[in-house]
Order: sequence, then structure tokens, then C-alpha cells
Amino acid sequence: MTQPPTGVATFTSKLSVEPAWKTIPSWYLVARQDRAIAPDLERFMARRIGADTTEANGSHAVYISHPEAVVRLIEQAARA
Repeated sequence: MTQPPTGVATFTSKLSVEPAWKTIPSWYLVARQDRAIAPDLERFMARRIGADTTEANGSHAVYISHPEAVVRLIEQAARA
């Protein structure tokens, strides 16, 4: 089974509440070899929300190929 494409409503629907990233710190792990979400788009999204960004060589499933990078990022967020 594969993940279907994101629906248009994801980008066009209006929020009824303030997004959490506007008021609480965010962290983002860019997967440099991601083919599902372009790494440049990931970087753009991370900058847009003001996330503390880390990068790792890996695909969209970077949490499987590089779990240590994910753990470091979670630990960094937990200390903040």
C-alpha cells in the first residue's frame, strides 16, 4: 500500500484555531534524500514556522534509516 497524494483541501481549508506552531517552539528534521516531500520544500516549511532544523541523509522514512538523528532531535526538543 502507498500513501495517496495530499488532497487540495489540505492547502485551501481555513483553520478555525491558531496553529500551534505560532505559539510553541517547533523542531524539524529534513530528510535530504526524501522523494515524497522535496527537501527544499521541507526547508521552506521549517523556516516558515521558525523551527529549529536538523538535516539527515535519508529518505522519507529517515526515522527508520537514521533513528539516532530522530532521537537527538526529540531529546533536543525535550530539553527546551
